[in-house]
Amino acid sequence: MSDMTHLETWLIDLDGVMWLGDHPIAGSREAILALRANGRRVAFFTNNSFSTRAEMLDRFRAHGVEVADNELLSSSQSAAQLCEPGSSAAVLGGAGIEEALTLRGIQLLPLEGGEIPDAVVVGLDRDLNFSRLTAACRAINAGARFLATNDDATYPTNEGTLPGGGALVAAIAYATRVPPEVAGKPHPGAVALSRALLGAVDTVVGDRPETDGELARGLGARYGLVRSGVTGEHDEVEPRPDADASDLADLVAVALGWDRTRVLSVADLHS
Repeated sequence: MSDMTHLETWLIDLDGVMWLGDHPIAGSREAILALRANGRRVAFFTNNSFSTRAEMLDRFRAHGVEVADNELLSSSQSAAQLCEPGSSAAVLGGAGIEEALTLRGIQLLPLEGGEIPDAVVVGLDRDLNFSRLTAACRAINAGARFLATNDDATYPTNEGTLPGGGALVAAIAYATRVPPEVAGKPHPGAVALSRALLGAVDTVVGDRPETDGELARGLGARYGLVRSGVTGEHDEVEPRPDADASDLADLVAVALGWDRTRVLSVADLHS
């Protein structure tokens, strides 16, 4: 593994790194405490566009990690930044997208209301039905801009891998023959958001090389791969990571020159 002992800002993924579904990944909380205790600034970037910011921050607290609002970045934010304030949008996705658009000053139109919005913003939609899918396709075919929060094919949970927002985006792109503008990791909107809110980023950590690894390249940062999510223990990956570990605790242990036991014991000092 590469020497990562002098890094300052870490940008860390959530699903597959911090937790799987509602289940925390062992050692992830302690790894964050260890980084902070050693002078690292820690922020998080998730391609999850379904959850609201309050829901995500509550999940951190439930797992014993305190995160400030300005330390949490999402693909919903990236998508909202691609829209002009005062424009209109309809959403095929979750409340997290609607929240980000509202904060940006975007007028929300009902997807099935008949009015053509300036943009249709698509993410994971757990209430997906054929009627809403049809309405999204018709609006895009009528000239609405096709924005996708992310193009992740899957996302990991404690019950196995589930279809991700990218699977839904692909269906719409196939039906309309319109390519989406993708806002989340690793695309330019995500790079721009990271730089605007964090400045320089030294290390990006994630379980999906094609998103987190490519984001690291876009930011000029090192990439730390963890194999606790979608990437299996023996999977060959591109781009090649600068550091490769089973989970966040092991990655942080190497970065700090510690063993895993010492990382896990940091929590005792903060209890």
